[in-house]
Amino acid sequence: MSHEASATPSSASPRARILVSRCLLCQPVRYDGGAHGPFDLLQRWQAEGRLVPLCPEVAGGLPTPRPPAEIPGGQGDAVLDGLRPVLDASGADVTAAFVAGARLALELVQRHGLRIAVLKARSPSCGNRETYDGSFGGVRVPGAGVTAALLQRAGVQVFSELELPEAARALAELEAATPR
Repeated sequence: MSHEASATPSSASPRARILVSRCLLCQPVRYDGGAHGPFDLLQRWQAEGRLVPLCPEVAGGLPTPRPPAEIPGGQGDAVLDGLRPVLDASGADVTAAFVAGARLALELVQRHGLRIAVLKARSPSCGNRETYDGSFGGVRVPGAGVTAALLQRAGVQVFSELELPEAARALAELEAATPR
């Protein structure tokens, strides 16, 4: 079964596409079965056929709903390096699903030649600047989630829904630098 949602292409094929967290497109894939959005810019990009949607946690095999998960220490890089686990609120180790979802995201990036991603802020998968510390007490710490860290390692510019203007600028710069 494919976990990639198809984007609706427009009549004029866009020059650049963007990986986006499915929850930001109002799809109920969050750990609690919720979603986020709508976001006007993401809706426009979706109508233009630019988006490649993915929920790395669902793609990695986790159900919806599922217990919340956090990284002790909050660092996706440490998870990728085998130094930290991802644990859910019951203490279950869900590291393998998080790493599998991150690898699927990287495969999509490589398959579609994506250079930009817009992912869910503070998520243990998708957070690009901060996540939670693993205490399940709402404590934020600097660091990227597992998927965001892997994509950043691959040279993808990762933004959150809190940085949509910055993502739009990066997209414009990317397209301006791309020969026609």
